[in-house]
Amino acid sequence: MTDRPASWRFPTMKQIQKLANTLAVGKNTPSTPAVGPADDLPAAYWASLLGEARADAVRAEKPIQAHKLSEISRHVLRVTCSRCERIVEIQKADATRFYGAGAIWREVGQRLLNNTCTERTGLHEEDGCWPSFE
Repeated sequence: MTDRPASWRFPTMKQIQKLANTLAVGKNTPSTPAVGPADDLPAAYWASLLGEARADAVRAEKPIQAHKLSEISRHVLRVTCSRCERIVEIQKADATRFYGAGAIWREVGQRLLNNTCTERTGLHEEDGCWPSFE
């Protein structure tokens, strides 16, 4: 342990002034002002975001339950109830025959689960199965 006071760790006034003179405040700032929360984002930002190859893939990709039956490439469709853990499978050809090619898979899956539901409580909010599409 030394007898030095804690002040030896801090710069002196002379060192502070020298540091202030060498660091030119404002020289390293960008020529364009920073964007604030209320400002519009620059066009270059949007161009770089939308120009990415991944952006097209993310935009074009929608969940399977949002597809029409005619758009799904799988042969066997499966829906699981998150509540009672039942699994209902149907072939795409059968689902198309029963519900039509333009039917949305989310609605078809919900109907399939509700037709054989065992969790009837009588309350509208809680009644029926909770579909999980695979």
